[in-house]
Amino acid sequence: MTEHKVIISCAVTGAIHTPSMSPYLPVTPAEIAASALEAADAGAAILHLHARDPITGKPDQTPQAFAPFLAEIAARTDAVINLTSGGSPCMKIEERIQPSIAFKPELASLNMGSMNFGLFPMLDRYKTFQHDWEREALENSRDLIFRNTFKDIEYAVSALSGNGTRFEFECYDTSHLYNLAHFADRGLVKPPFLVQTVFGILGGIGTHPDDVQHMRRTADRLFGKDYRWSVLGAGRAQMPVAAMAAATGGHVRVGLEDSLWMRRGVLAKTNAEQVRNIRNIIENLGLTIATPDEARALLDLKGKASTAMPQKALLGQVG
Repeated sequence: MTEHKVIISCAVTGAIHTPSMSPYLPVTPAEIAASALEAADAGAAILHLHARDPITGKPDQTPQAFAPFLAEIAARTDAVINLTSGGSPCMKIEERIQPSIAFKPELASLNMGSMNFGLFPMLDRYKTFQHDWEREALENSRDLIFRNTFKDIEYAVSALSGNGTRFEFECYDTSHLYNLAHFADRGLVKPPFLVQTVFGILGGIGTHPDDVQHMRRTADRLFGKDYRWSVLGAGRAQMPVAAMAAATGGHVRVGLEDSLWMRRGVLAKTNAEQVRNIRNIIENLGLTIATPDEARALLDLKGKASTAMPQKALLGQVG
């Protein structure tokens, strides 16, 4: 029966949106921990985590930035912790995988190809910023290549697989699925593959239903029964793409990393709001969400006890 459960992942803060875009974006360790725990209580089986500088909100990929909220989250929920290896698109792979090397998570994201990564259209919506880095980061994305070469991917796989960490393979276009198939054919990654197909980033595939189904058909052909299909839609595509996937046997990812909105013109105040929204859609389709342990079984994860998460709750009571 586990095969029919829908895994909800929640991406809590990410590196794309900036603090000036929403007062509800978690920035400090306490905010990230509290928001993640609320999302888990709402039904997220997997928590996908980034860190930020607590003053400026700038993405921070040092293990020291992750440790405080990881300690709190690991102490207070059984949800699967999934650490980003994407970090920020301007970071090198050696920097991006440091938290996963240090904390040996059950899951780590892994981007499956280099691509243009255009965030600059957000400058049409947002005109004023609290911190200088925000406008600069958006403007610089006109000339930004998110580097994920074959050498980079192999480096991350080699560095993390020995700890039993498995991967959320982030695929932004059809070629990324073929890149994953290449690594599978070489025996460098093992099934079942969690294939996270990403829709709506400028530089990747779009959000049309045909795009969603094309990625699904391609993954079916390349991986057969050896993969678990999940989706994330960027911005206003978040819920429509998630609903399409859930209705056709897929898993879903939501969260403020991917969209700041609940609906047109209404900001999401918490990650839990988005989790509850997609959970309602899933359950109204007659489906059931997966618990963390059911997600572990579906993805063949090593279990929480085999990670190296900080054991002491460094933040104290978060609420």
